[in-house]
Amino acid sequence: MEARLNLMASPVAAKALKHIVAAGRALAESTLPAATRELVMLRASQINGCAGCIDMHTKDAAHAGESPVRLNLVAVWREATVFTEAERAALELAEQGTRLADAAGGVPDEVWANAARYYDEDQLAALVAQIAVINAFNRGNVITRQPAGDYQVGQFA
Repeated sequence: MEARLNLMASPVAAKALKHIVAAGRALAESTLPAATRELVMLRASQINGCAGCIDMHTKDAAHAGESPVRLNLVAVWREATVFTEAERAALELAEQGTRLADAAGGVPDEVWANAARYYDEDQLAALVAQIAVINAFNRGNVITRQPAGDYQVGQFA
């Protein structure tokens, strides 16, 4: 598969992506657990069908010590017993925040309240921003058909 567009070769796209990457780096400094961030990015990427981000986040998470079992079960997290209640709340918020068009009312209050049981205000802000950032990356990659499989851990660090 060939990408439709090399985003990094476009001065306009590269400039915009630089800011999105910077936002992602800022989120890495938050108190939201790194494992939660990776699980959320992986789940949103699965929903959006973003092969490049799925490739990246499974490899980054595995490199950081995440188990293959948990990574393989993210797609079916509701039925899996390997996630904490806090991770489940974050995954539900990620799904609802990614599937905004599927619900006329946006993210249900119950989903937000459940996430707020496990995460403080700063962590919730980081979680919301992480969901927004990964959805931005997913959309750019899917629209331009970025291929997957060649990502190396730390490649974009």
